[in-house]
Amino acid sequence: MKFNVSIREQIACIWEVCSRKVGNVHPGASFADTTFTDFLLSAAAMDVTFNCQNYGGVGPAIYLTVEDNKRLVGKNTNLGITLLLAPLCAAGMPFRSMLPSILNSLTVADAVQVYHAIRLANPGGLGDAPDQDVRSEPTVTLLEAMKLAADHDLIARQYANGFADVFDFGVPAFLQGLEQFGCVEAAVIDCQLQWLSAYPDSLIARKNGPAIAEDVRQRAVEVLRLGGLSTTEGRAAGFALDRHLRSDGNRLNPGTTADLITACLFVALRENKVAPSAPFRWNVPDWL
Repeated sequence: MKFNVSIREQIACIWEVCSRKVGNVHPGASFADTTFTDFLLSAAAMDVTFNCQNYGGVGPAIYLTVEDNKRLVGKNTNLGITLLLAPLCAAGMPFRSMLPSILNSLTVADAVQVYHAIRLANPGGLGDAPDQDVRSEPTVTLLEAMKLAADHDLIARQYANGFADVFDFGVPAFLQGLEQFGCVEAAVIDCQLQWLSAYPDSLIARKNGPAIAEDVRQRAVEVLRLGGLSTTEGRAAGFALDRHLRSDGNRLNPGTTADLITACLFVALRENKVAPSAPFRWNVPDWL
């Protein structure tokens, strides 16, 4: 059976939120203002970005998806995911050779639409920028705006480096976990720990500052040092990290990492490196 692009988007979103990742919303854990169901509804709204041409390009597709989600859910649950998936969907196959032309063709008009989408979504921890601040109208292309933010935002960094972190780090991490554990959920959780140990989460940094984000990164390093999901000690450390990340509402929610994982899942699905029918649930008695 062949699956179209929008279904792969939705599967990626569903897999990500259904996985019991540390500090994120999943079937057994919600935030005070955001639930597991909110993310499932957001996945249903993700059928816009795949058809960027019908909506006038990447920027309009991002804005319309965020607008649909706001109308459906009433809060920001998929801005980062949409920012990542829209250019991937527009690029077509093969991703690596097609993406540069898509990113280089982004216009000032695309930037205007994305700035409007960001203001509509109103993501947490949004501060001021010295140049091309999102609260003003942009005067540069979307790619140029993303390059200005690439040193402190992992999503912007993907635009700047051609999604190198997704292709060269995240997707291989997920596939290695899939081979090791034999199910999607454990691979997603392991992929999250790999991301958190390698890159301070941008959302945590925006809300709490870079030192706190670095502290979370070091805690993830320790989980992996103890064996990660493969050992009793590693799983206990992961459980403790989850409790820490939930100790102050959702201020320590590693939301940017979750968005990046969704992009990795979409790429793996689109490149047929994992099937939608792959075993999902990780059956282990001492996890979240």
